[in-house]
Amino acid sequence: MNLDELRIRLDAVDRQLVELVAERQKVVTEIGRNKLASGLATRDYEREKDVLETAARHAKALGVDPKLTEQILRVLIRSSLASQERDRVVAEGKGDGQRVLVIGGAGKMGGWFAEFFKSQGFVTHVADHNVTGSAGNFREWREAGVDYEIIVVATPLAVSGQILTELAEQRPRGLVFDIGSLKTPLRQGLEALRAAGCRVSSLHPMFGPDTELLSGRHLIFVDAGDAAATASAKQLFASTMVEQLDMGLDDHDRMIAYVLGLSHALNIAFFTALAESGEAAPRLAQLSSTTFDAQLLVSAAVARDNPHLYFEIQHLNKFGLGPLDALCDAAARIRQLVAQGDESGFVDLMTRGKDYLARRR
Repeated sequence: MNLDELRIRLDAVDRQLVELVAERQKVVTEIGRNKLASGLATRDYEREKDVLETAARHAKALGVDPKLTEQILRVLIRSSLASQERDRVVAEGKGDGQRVLVIGGAGKMGGWFAEFFKSQGFVTHVADHNVTGSAGNFREWREAGVDYEIIVVATPLAVSGQILTELAEQRPRGLVFDIGSLKTPLRQGLEALRAAGCRVSSLHPMFGPDTELLSGRHLIFVDAGDAAATASAKQLFASTMVEQLDMGLDDHDRMIAYVLGLSHALNIAFFTALAESGEAAPRLAQLSSTTFDAQLLVSAAVARDNPHLYFEIQHLNKFGLGPLDALCDAAARIRQLVAQGDESGFVDLMTRGKDYLARRR
């Protein structure tokens, strides 16, 4: 066959692949319904393992790269799980017409929570100065009132603290929780709500607004002094596969100083050093390595994110300077070892790091 004929044949194969994916999705939907009716969990890790191992054997027998087959199937499995999780959330929805107010619901994470509650059957209202003021939406949260079963505060950290404090004065009857990345600037407002007898908790979603599948993702529940309120907040996510973590206020911010503060600072330092190096970005891209490309990918994502939020995470955390000092000290030690030609000290540094990271698994 000539090139045009080969391309026509390839197009036909691609159509068959898409048709098979569609057929697979139909079967997956039925499996999800069966699991729901039988009370089985959405995710079955043993079954996934069997699927991947069987596919690898078939791929090897057909002369296909098993790694390619695994990558394709992992994408399909993840898509299937996301679909089943959405169906379960809708089927087990606890809304029943209850009213939710998402303050800051036009933002990225606020929008995620607004859609999440809508999918569960809650009558969801948004208060945000970026909304149009249509039915159910308010440009000013004070105009929305506080007569809701759930109030979510999803505004910038400095603003959230003020809103929580003002909400305490109005004593809402429903569950109130924030989704802030830090709790230090919110502590006064959270304590004011508890002192006012309100049902209050504090959440920190460790995932972004583009997240469709919550399996493997973490959602931190921070005790604000009301165990019953935190239990109610957890119940809202019972139909998902999110991994729920419990933390205290101080533990949360101390650990987040490393998980977010340190990792953000490291990537900001990386792209700042590149930007100020005088080297042209296209030239560096031509000389890229596996490590450089991986670091550049993460740094580029950080650079595209909200710089004001990142500054808040660094500046408003009372534990924030410790990890930054540790980062500066580590960079200074590496420089010293390199300048002195201390190979054994450099090797020791990497060995201890490898041993530490191995414990994470």
